Amino acid sequence: MKKIMSRPISLKRFGVSMEEELLERFDDLCATKGYTNRSEAIRDMVRDYLIEDEVQEGNVDSVGTLTLVYDHHQRDLQEKLTGYQHHHLDAHLCLEVMILRGKSEAIKKIAEGLITAKGVKHGKLVITTRHH
Repeated sequence: MKKIMSRPISLKRFGVSMEEELLERFDDLCATKGYTNRSEAIRDMVRDYLIEDEVQEGNVDSVGTLTLVYDHHQRDLQEKLTGYQHHHLDAHLCLEVMILRGKSEAIKKIAEGLITAKGVKHGKLVITTRHH
């Protein structure tokens, strides 16, 4: 039994079969990312997959970050983004990193509205939950 943050966790062992080339690539990735063993990497991958599925399937309490690259000379766009800190990438582009909190459906709707605003060159939403 392993304890994490004062909560006992029961670990279960299971076997995984995969092609040798895939396993070699996975081992290389584990080493690059700094994992000390395959189990740690697999646990992180499973958690990531479960969280992504939970966010996609349900309207759950979530936290997300939204990164936008935009032309701050675009008419009315600056007003839409007022209140958020921005850093200049060059003379015409700005970077916004927003922290959004609420139900996953609301976060996705806000992000979609901002990403599709005229003048936004690229946007990406990363969303997670505090579960798992």
